[in-house]
Amino acid sequence: MKNPKTLLRGSLIGTAVVALCCFTPALVVLFSAVGLAALTGYLDYVLFPALAIFIGLTVYALWRKRQYDACCDTSPEKESQP
Repeated sequence: MKNPKTLLRGSLIGTAVVALCCFTPALVVLFSAVGLAALTGYLDYVLFPALAIFIGLTVYALWRKRQYDACCDTSPEKESQP
């Protein structure tokens, strides 16, 4: 991946969506509306690992972006120095 901004953007969106579903009853209401209320007891088994994975992915994307910015900095001050 040449530009790590897309990885960072995707991981932040995923983290926000999973955190929203973890800490609000959004999925419980959705599941009960479509008739899958019996599955709400198993949401913690899926959402907490997904949240951990997305947080790890966000940290990795930030690390990659920092390396990319340090390596490929094309600022004018850097180019004009002898």
